[in-house]
Amino acid sequence: MDQSAQQAQQLDQLASAPAPGGSPFAAFGMPGFGGPPPAAPPEPRPILELDGEEREDELDALSDWVDDFLLPVYGAEVTTAAPWCLQWQEHDDVVAWLHALWLAYQQHKDPEAGLSGLFVWHRDFLTHAIAAIRAPGGPLSACMTAPERPAHRILPGPPPSARTEKATASDAKPSGSGEPSEQAA
Repeated sequence: MDQSAQQAQQLDQLASAPAPGGSPFAAFGMPGFGGPPPAAPPEPRPILELDGEEREDELDALSDWVDDFLLPVYGAEVTTAAPWCLQWQEHDDVVAWLHALWLAYQQHKDPEAGLSGLFVWHRDFLTHAIAAIRAPGGPLSACMTAPERPAHRILPGPPPSARTEKATASDAKPSGSGEPSEQAA
């Protein structure tokens, strides 16, 4: 009888809800039943969406990574086929490319990316980004093409679309003027 009572008590304990503080999955970094979920890390934002001091801080960190890691390892020679700009921070498109490359690097060097994480970064991110940034007709093509001749020039972008121009023109019309009326002959 005592043994049956102990078994019934054990079954009741196993069938009841777990204690609110403990998590059977704590060893795996998972929350317990009914517990608050872990705080999500802040989502990275593209650098061109940042403003003020937040953008300056991110650009400083990006510049350190580019100058201390990317260029010494992957910079290669500056030529007409692979231009560079010492003032690359003033080229918004280059900043956007390099920032995305840096974020991908941080993700893929993390131990959670596994042993092939950095290979994936090289294959899927580095090669494409560097080719786009340093292309002969790319965003730096009007800048330095030989180290002994440093140059910097931001190329103008395309004009606004016809739709944007129409909207701007219609907004500029005075509110009282309509279309010119046709004169009867």
